[in-house]
Amino acid sequence: MARILLIEDEKSIRNVLRNILTEENDSYIVDEAENGTDGLKMIEQETYDLVMCDIKMPGMDGIEVLDTIKASKPEVTVVMISGHGDLDTAVETIKKGAYDYISKPPDLNRLLQTVRNALDKTSLVVENKKLKKKISKKYEMIGESEAITEIKDMIEKVAPTDARVLVTGPNGTGKELVAHWLHEKSERSKLPLVEVNCAAIPAELIESELFGHEKGAFTSAIKQRKGKFELADGGTLFLDEIGDMSLSAQAKVLRALQENKIARVGGDKEIKVNVRVVAATNKNLKKEIEEGNFREDLYHRLSVILIKVPALNDRKEDIPLLTEHFAGQLANEQGTAPKAFTADAIKELQGIDWTGNIREFRNVIERLTILCGSEITGKDVKTYASK
Repeated sequence: MARILLIEDEKSIRNVLRNILTEENDSYIVDEAENGTDGLKMIEQETYDLVMCDIKMPGMDGIEVLDTIKASKPEVTVVMISGHGDLDTAVETIKKGAYDYISKPPDLNRLLQTVRNALDKTSLVVENKKLKKKISKKYEMIGESEAITEIKDMIEKVAPTDARVLVTGPNGTGKELVAHWLHEKSERSKLPLVEVNCAAIPAELIESELFGHEKGAFTSAIKQRKGKFELADGGTLFLDEIGDMSLSAQAKVLRALQENKIARVGGDKEIKVNVRVVAATNKNLKKEIEEGNFREDLYHRLSVILIKVPALNDRKEDIPLLTEHFAGQLANEQGTAPKAFTADAIKELQGIDWTGNIREFRNVIERLTILCGSEITGKDVKTYASK
């Protein structure tokens, strides 16, 4: 059901538009305003899928109405209504954010097609917002322990800046969540977050993965390819498990960070890049430096801000919240009702040595929700958690 607002000072035009719209689709709810001031008040009080606004009106004209809508509610879709003498102005309103315009007297087919397209656009915006919320929820940081609260506070301070961040912590603790939140809360959030798992890429291919390559640079380079630095231009590059990166690749990453330039493998052309780097590792990089496995100068470039993610064993007070979160998430994925965990089940979960951290914990919650009844008890945890 779509809600449409007509802002038009001529009652006869409002009547024509209303009749066309309601005859086209009886699920359209059409409200009317005879001037811009009343229209803006209605927009503040109601959510509209589409606003149709005349350009020439006494008092506040359509241009002012459009400017006000786009300043306060930029997501609202606006179609302008123009007389024959207003066509140049109507075209100008497109640059100001109007979706389209229709001429007086309205052509039936043109009007209905414009309205359908405008409402489709509104639906797409709504879906994108829902999707973004789902994506954000996927990377939500769950917990109220002191350690997690400190990390959340740090992210709020650091995210709006371009400072490079090094995230440390054991495997499975959720270091990638920190990277995603730093990106989503930054000015770069509309541009990509590009992830590279340095441990999963062979040493001989890591440079090509990061910086790209030219055609013929090596045997399998049958065409030119952009690397992750180029793909992340304007956004964030997440270098996961950077402690496993080869020394030769480290040298090139250092140069890229120093000069904001890269060169593809097999190429001489320097390419400017604007990338914020967030790195993560489960290794002690200072020890790796002592052993000659990691460059000290790169470490200092990466660790402008240090964030340490604690092991689950160090924040067991978060287990009740984590249990509720994963039980709900799994139920949503499986299309079932969330299963309840008794107090003794939570106590048993808190007594386990979680060497695999959050990753292991989620697997156990999934196993329990599959194998147990609607209420999961301490006995269930004892029976299935260690299997």
